[in-house]
Amino acid sequence: MKQRAGKPGSPWLLAPVLAGVGYPALAAEVERWAFNMIEGVTPISREIHGLHMEMFWWCVAIGVLVFGVMLFSMIFHRKSRGVKAAQFHENTWLEITWTVLPIVILVLMALPATRTLINLYDTDEADMDILITGYQWRWKYDYVNDDLSFFSNLSTPREQIDGLVAKGPYYLLEVDEPLVVPINQKIRFLITANDVIHSWWVPAFGVKKDAIPGFIKESWATIIEPGIYRGQCAELCGQDHGFMPIVVEAKTEADYQVWLSEKQAEMAAIRELTAKTFTFDELYQRGEQVYLRACAACHQANGEGVPPTFPALKGDSMVTGPIADHIEVVVHGVRGTAMQAFGEQLSEVDIAAVVTYERNAWGNNMGDMTQPIDIYNHKQGK
Repeated sequence: MKQRAGKPGSPWLLAPVLAGVGYPALAAEVERWAFNMIEGVTPISREIHGLHMEMFWWCVAIGVLVFGVMLFSMIFHRKSRGVKAAQFHENTWLEITWTVLPIVILVLMALPATRTLINLYDTDEADMDILITGYQWRWKYDYVNDDLSFFSNLSTPREQIDGLVAKGPYYLLEVDEPLVVPINQKIRFLITANDVIHSWWVPAFGVKKDAIPGFIKESWATIIEPGIYRGQCAELCGQDHGFMPIVVEAKTEADYQVWLSEKQAEMAAIRELTAKTFTFDELYQRGEQVYLRACAACHQANGEGVPPTFPALKGDSMVTGPIADHIEVVVHGVRGTAMQAFGEQLSEVDIAAVVTYERNAWGNNMGDMTQPIDIYNHKQGK
């Protein structure tokens, strides 16, 4: 399956020239750095690329003409050859020419640009809608037409981030739950945010749209080729801005329907787990994984936090106090602080697990635990 990391496309003009004149090593280096933007895998991304190249050649032609005239004048009409400067003061026709000609060029450039912009904003007649919500620092995907939603979190191991092991090929560009979509369907993206401004950016789709709290922005894509396409949050949104990548997996219609059925069954199974009674070890082990995925970015893997913005959980009075107060903070957050409400972000099972873990990790050793049904009842106000 194709992997697209959202990096620029091949410098198709310069690299072959360097290779042809006997500099293969330099050509390979140019190819590696890649100067040009990618063409993409959607009709609109290819239209944007075509517009980009058209404007590029317009600029090349203008540059050649302007600098050509300048060089010709400097070489053949220089003072050392005894040439006297011509006078164009108050030349009406010359002034009309250098005013009208740029206007005509700008209009000719604006026509294809306007057509592309109209297509870029045309989200009508979509085959499916996906609501994308940015959180610090993860993405939530809601399949509006299929009653399915999940969070997508960075899955790069903490050991790589801390420099303890070698970085993988998709360092900081890998997630636990990619957005999965079918090819050859018009997908409308409804983009917003829950906390601060984020930006959902997938270069291969030609999509980059700010996610603003309280507003829903629209964009769209029709993906032509199956594959895995990567992007990133493109708006500085806090200390872990670089840790919220985007991964989209495009499948054929048949494969997508298989994935959708499996995912819906998985979500149903998780909801059923709310009624299950877990052992302490099951909750602790699951809670450690949830904590590293959702909490360690702020409170650190060792629970010592980054005071005063992100308080320590190791020995903290909230964690070692009444368990009901602990659940309240995790479910509803703390207004006016950086502590988010995780009631929507995590399932009842995951909240019960992470609360149990926090109360017994790092030497807290409270010896108590909570069950998913307790979290459900807390959400219901029981």
